[in-house]
Amino acid sequence: MNGNFFEDFELGQSFLHATPRSVGEGEIALYLALTGSRHLLGSSGLVAHALGYPKRPLDDLLAFHLAFGKTVADISLNAVANLGYADVRFLAPVYVGDTLAAESVVIGRKENRDGEAGIVWVRSTAVNQNDREVLTWVRWVMVKKRDKTAPAPIPVIPETPPCVTPARLVVPEFLDAAQFETSLTGGARLWDDYQPGERIDHPAGMTLEEADHTFATRLYQNPARLHFDAQLMRDTPFGRRLVYGGHVISVCRALSYEGLENALLIAAINAGSHANPTFAGDTLYCRHEVLEKWELPGRGDLGALRLRMVGLKNLSAEALAEVKPDGKYHPNVVLDLDYTVLMPR
Repeated sequence: MNGNFFEDFELGQSFLHATPRSVGEGEIALYLALTGSRHLLGSSGLVAHALGYPKRPLDDLLAFHLAFGKTVADISLNAVANLGYADVRFLAPVYVGDTLAAESVVIGRKENRDGEAGIVWVRSTAVNQNDREVLTWVRWVMVKKRDKTAPAPIPVIPETPPCVTPARLVVPEFLDAAQFETSLTGGARLWDDYQPGERIDHPAGMTLEEADHTFATRLYQNPARLHFDAQLMRDTPFGRRLVYGGHVISVCRALSYEGLENALLIAAINAGSHANPTFAGDTLYCRHEVLEKWELPGRGDLGALRLRMVGLKNLSAEALAEVKPDGKYHPNVVLDLDYTVLMPR
């Protein structure tokens, strides 16, 4: 399998990705082991049932990574880097026993100035065994060219919304948080207690192990070579394998538990960038900023918080003065993610 290079992508081209994935209990256990996540819905079936779920759902990011992994062989096997995300909507819970499949459509492309690679934008959608859409997202990835002399296509850069508006957020109808007990999480703060402009420097850090990030990427069946092939990466400017950006997101989300304990589920990822590369041996820290808070129509039990997650390597959150000094990302900033969570009121 050689994968697609930049010049292989055409606007409107559709990929029905191979190997549907049936989800077992093992995926949940491994995800908890690899990230240390303590978020409630992915941890306790009893609590999930009490909140209205038929059974414990997968952690939202675990579902995303499993769906994302389906797309890699066609879209980013020859990636130089996965650059960003937009308009990610979590449409339905994923449960043990579900089977996920994915499809992608090319919506944009632009060759780099040096002619060595180009950026490809795709819209991907994941469905379960009942053909119900569970996830949809846009991402853009830098992909190598097979032939550096191949002519550059006319650039097409798709417009993406700045955020998923409250009207487009999907809230499970059965979810009932009216009697939510904060003793379940150990965190007393609910939606009403957060204010736009607030900054949360999460105290914990996590050092990434070579085995852990490799295992996590294999768990998601993500075959991108820049995460696995040390021989290949030795001759690149990085000189070593990159940590899959999704693993960075999951670790930062796990680190955010202290301060955002009652963020029950992720409703959307509005935008995101992997600002700098992450490698095994780096220690990750996390900061959050509250961007907006939204009431949800007809829901007195839940509210939405739009958050900015900043992931750092080898620098604590409280030690970071500015995310973008002089207009460029601080070299220790590895993740800048704008996303929306649902939280009991």
